[in-house]
Amino acid sequence: MILTTIPSGRYTLDMTKTTRQQILLVASQIVQRDGVARLTIDAVAREAKLSKGGVLYHFPCKEALVSGMIMDHIESFTHDLTRNLAEEAGVGQWLRAYLRASDDTVRKEPDPVVCMIAAIATNPELLAPLRQHFALWQEQAVHDGLPPALATLLRLVIDGLWFADLFQLAPPEGEMRTEVLQLLHTMTHGLPDA
Repeated sequence: MILTTIPSGRYTLDMTKTTRQQILLVASQIVQRDGVARLTIDAVAREAKLSKGGVLYHFPCKEALVSGMIMDHIESFTHDLTRNLAEEAGVGQWLRAYLRASDDTVRKEPDPVVCMIAAIATNPELLAPLRQHFALWQEQAVHDGLPPALATLLRLVIDGLWFADLFQLAPPEGEMRTEVLQLLHTMTHGLPDA
């Protein structure tokens, strides 16, 4: 049986999620609601309405569970980035796709910041795949047809906006957000000659 939460916090049957996806969602909800210290295989099994063995089948320990949360975020983001890239063309196409994928990520469940906090609290080495992907994304940015320093600056600004959203560090909202996103989009086409 696969369960998912509804806004009231109760669970409902969701046949679209695999057991593995449901375990990752429940794990993220536990970290978000109760903190990393409360993330245990037993707690996940209880909330996901699975046996402990059912959870252990997919994730043999807490570190594997947190690693799964990180990899799930990377896979989801990479999927969105690839989809967006297919809709772009020309100089700065990768950065425009990255901007859209980053903007979309902050509205997804599970919250990507939860997996990062869980990794840092459990074992910071679990962030290694995320670090490797950021290095790859940086490499793609500097080969996007823009001057490498501008491409790097744009990637860092996009990442900064993403982190401001995730941690609620005074992210721009409303018309200001629209203007910031539009300016970033425009800059991915290059800066006019001075």
